[in-house]
Amino acid sequence: MKNFLLEVLVQEMPYKFVENGLGQLKAAFEKLFLENNLNYKEIKGYAAPRRLAILVEGLDAAQEDIVKDVKGPVLKAAVDENGKYTMAALGFAKKNDVKEEELYQKDGYVFAKVQKKGRLTKNILEENIENMVLKLQGSHFMRWGNFEEKFTRPIENVLAILDNEILDFKIIDKQATNKTKGHRFAAKKEVEIKNPLNYLEDLKTVNVYADIAERKDLIAKSANNLAAKNGLKIDFSSLDDLLDEVTFITEYPVPVMCEFNERYLEIPDIVSTTVMSKHQRYFPLYDIKTGKLSNKFITMANFVGTDEESFDNIKAGNQRVVSARLEDGIFFYNEDVKTSLESKVEALKGMTFQRDLGTLFDKTQRLEKISGYLCKELKFDDTLTSDTLKAAKLSKADLSTKLVFEFTELQGFIGETYALKSGEKENIATAIKEHYFPLNANSNLPQTKEGMVVSIADKIDTIAAVFLSTQKDKKKKRPTGSNDPLGVRRAAIGILRIIIESGFEIDIEKLIDFSIRQIASEFNLEVELTLKSELMDFIVDRLFVMFEDEYDTEILEALRKTSPLSNLKLFKEKCDDLKAEKDSKDFRDFIEQAKRISRITEGVDKTLLNRSFSAADLKSDEEKKLYEALNLTKSCDLKSVKDLYSLTPAIDSFFTAVLVNDENVEDKNNRLSLLLRLRSIFDSFADFTKFKKA
Repeated sequence: MKNFLLEVLVQEMPYKFVENGLGQLKAAFEKLFLENNLNYKEIKGYAAPRRLAILVEGLDAAQEDIVKDVKGPVLKAAVDENGKYTMAALGFAKKNDVKEEELYQKDGYVFAKVQKKGRLTKNILEENIENMVLKLQGSHFMRWGNFEEKFTRPIENVLAILDNEILDFKIIDKQATNKTKGHRFAAKKEVEIKNPLNYLEDLKTVNVYADIAERKDLIAKSANNLAAKNGLKIDFSSLDDLLDEVTFITEYPVPVMCEFNERYLEIPDIVSTTVMSKHQRYFPLYDIKTGKLSNKFITMANFVGTDEESFDNIKAGNQRVVSARLEDGIFFYNEDVKTSLESKVEALKGMTFQRDLGTLFDKTQRLEKISGYLCKELKFDDTLTSDTLKAAKLSKADLSTKLVFEFTELQGFIGETYALKSGEKENIATAIKEHYFPLNANSNLPQTKEGMVVSIADKIDTIAAVFLSTQKDKKKKRPTGSNDPLGVRRAAIGILRIIIESGFEIDIEKLIDFSIRQIASEFNLEVELTLKSELMDFIVDRLFVMFEDEYDTEILEALRKTSPLSNLKLFKEKCDDLKAEKDSKDFRDFIEQAKRISRITEGVDKTLLNRSFSAADLKSDEEKKLYEALNLTKSCDLKSVKDLYSLTPAIDSFFTAVLVNDENVEDKNNRLSLLLRLRSIFDSFADFTKFKKA
């Protein structure tokens, strides 16, 4: 067993690519070893701003030799009338590098036991590594220098060793060695790696922490310790993204305490913390005793050294930058609060929402209408309805403010602040902030009913607008994972999460129809017949993505045509019911009958479903029993698939004793009508044909 190490050293990579690129590289090695039948104990990945590294422990030194029986020509062609092998057999032997006497006969053919020598792992790695590295994908890949190959940044060095043996290959123009470079400011510029297992410790001698988890922990602990010494603390619960980002832009992190003028604390905390964490990658600090935001902050320097002058320069530079940004913030804030938030709504008339679909003022008016529709559906009282509509009216007003124009991340948050400053009720102000929630697939949902309603209204309006715009302009494409500038996929999931987790009883199909009509009537658009169904399919797909880890695909697909958006609570109950039952014998017996009925009724005249007849018109007892069982089973009363199991005996007896396609047309049509009624009841619960045969 051997240990393998690869490190690709480049110029500083975009921080978002570091972890993604490492994941791609690790997956590529897993695939390589699987395809070549090479066993290993563990693959570890390490990364820093300038390097991606893979360490494989307990790797096979070579593939195992394989002996297999290879079939050759038929005996008639392989053996002549004298029992000797013909040229066909001898050619087969030569091709497979075996002697004539090693051939043997079986089942009318000539066979040979062929031994395939396992290849050395070293050779397999040397042949594949360059291609694997250059297949990594990310944004802004480009050519560097005079080379045709594209990569995220210029490659400076390649380290590749199998135990202590250097592998012989290049990546572009860089020949693999057993050496790598350390931190740019390290006293020792280069280090030789003699053993893959010593990689992490060897790099520390040149001031590089290559282990991502270790570096992240070091950043958190060192920052916390420095803060605590000054009577301050860091709220890491709201800084996960920042902690990750700082982890991927430093390889030797050192905390530096900085500060800004206390007068900047006069502006809302959200402005200061956004400037520090989002724009400058600083850790805001809070007083341990009072919990209030401090005028001090910590920056993580990627720095090697202890001289006071260098630290003073780092501190002064960061303080100068943050002060300039906060000066902008305090100026814009003071300008904005000279007028009320409601007075800023009018300015939305000059701000485009989407080309050909009006302004943000137009969108705000639609939000009021959709919110009003939802309030009525949810039976809100007059006060709650009034507050919700006021929140809808003011929801986009802060987009016209100077502060949000400069710091777009503050939309909603500043709306809340300015609403309170303007004397609006607290619940209205909170709803203005919350209507943007959830900010991503897993973030917090609105907590107020007003915020929930305006959030749903905002998101459904955006989705409807995007789909209508693609109908109007055929060159536009529907949203996809790589083409979704307005985030309608995220918006759809947001709507679904709010409705499911709040327990709101909202028919999304009706909501979609209402929203489409608002935009269509406002801009005199004709709505294509397929638009609503396409939009519903889009949201159903997002619904299934939400539940794909909880339920099998066949359960979800079985419910696709049962209008899941009209009642999400019922949809969830059906999912749980099918999940609980799908492996039971009763369920397996039932779906076989359901599938049979589906096959028989496929293509049958659907008007037979409403055919009028009574039990007296049926000839056999089996038909009459099925008729009676059907009358006792109503689709509206189905609480569980178990309610359908009682039909199985009657269906079994029917198929055993009755010929459906009887020569007598009346009898045939009565029987097909019975089966169509059965199918209608089944389909009202689920499409059982989507379940695979047990």
